[in-house]
Amino acid sequence: MSRLRIPLAVAAFLATVAARADGVAPEGNSIAYVATNLSWALQSTPEMSECPRGLNDGVREQFKLLFPEAEGQDRVFEDTQLRRQVESYHPTVAPDALPFLEGEGPVAPGLDLDGAQGAEDFTSPDGRAGIDNQMHRVLGCIANYRGPDGPIRFFEDEMVLRENYNRIIVQLNGVDSLADDPAVDVMIFRGRDKVLVDAGGLKALPGGTQRIDTRWGSRYIRHTRGRIENGVLTTEPVDLLYPWDAFYMPTDQFMWGARLRLTLAPESAEGLVAGYTDVETWYMHMLRNWSAHYQSYGKSSGPSIYKAMRRLADALPDPETGANRAISSALAAKFTQVRVMPFTEIERAAIAAAEPGVPYRGMPAQRPVAEELAETSAGTPAVAGAPVQGNH
Repeated sequence: MSRLRIPLAVAAFLATVAARADGVAPEGNSIAYVATNLSWALQSTPEMSECPRGLNDGVREQFKLLFPEAEGQDRVFEDTQLRRQVESYHPTVAPDALPFLEGEGPVAPGLDLDGAQGAEDFTSPDGRAGIDNQMHRVLGCIANYRGPDGPIRFFEDEMVLRENYNRIIVQLNGVDSLADDPAVDVMIFRGRDKVLVDAGGLKALPGGTQRIDTRWGSRYIRHTRGRIENGVLTTEPVDLLYPWDAFYMPTDQFMWGARLRLTLAPESAEGLVAGYTDVETWYMHMLRNWSAHYQSYGKSSGPSIYKAMRRLADALPDPETGANRAISSALAAKFTQVRVMPFTEIERAAIAAAEPGVPYRGMPAQRPVAEELAETSAGTPAVAGAPVQGNH
């Protein structure tokens, strides 16, 4: 029987991968990764211990509660369907007329964003204390966002790989070791090219090439610093605008003080992107990408989510009203290694001149809280047990 011979080129490549995994610097002291998966990091257990009272109703279930059919009584379009549309696109912080079940329990994924431990904090699944993730309370008991197969969660995650608009690139420069390096330079760009995938089209493969977008994607260009310890990259906070298109509706998200915590490998990276998500930007993304039809897939309701986000927001107080405008959150993220094409002089100049993107400012004419309260008192039947909030 003849021996199996490994081509020298393959053997050399395998040796290089093994060496880099042991801490040798990547080629040119630089390595880049492209995002292939994103989803809101929530505690979603099969036994639903974080949702002891069950899951929330969606827009259709809420409509039946708010406007029940009664024999001999006509329902007026303006007072029912149109009213709910207004409440979706012009939400207020008036108390929810319907029950809302928050994600509970002591455990949730995320990072310690404020460096302190308080009554609102969680413990991460791997035992880290002081986790700030109020987004878990908002989305944790909504079927659309729960893992592993919440409909919106599934589609948003799938679109990260499928849609070129969502091409988020993280490039590490000045890397002496993927195992330990006290100081690395971190650049974030939007890419222009498809991700290399397998024959099935669903699994990202390492080694593809990417061109960065400095023309239409200049608002996504950000720079920060980081360090690598025991193969884990952690970065300094940076305000981050990032693309997240679903179903061909280009929209963005904004995270204040975003930081990365990624376990690095020569061909991939995986971990968390955590920070304070801008409420208005998040809500506009949801409205543009997820109509009432899609919200009904997994029972979510825009007006109730907005009220919960504003109620639980824990950062960035408005200078005039004092109300918080951002909510602690985390994204579960996966990346695959790519080769970024060398920058041209024009691209270098564009990177140097890039201005950071800004969050969505909200509706230009905000709806008064009193208006919704008046409608509720005039035309909404009492709903038993409303409103319901989480115990925290």
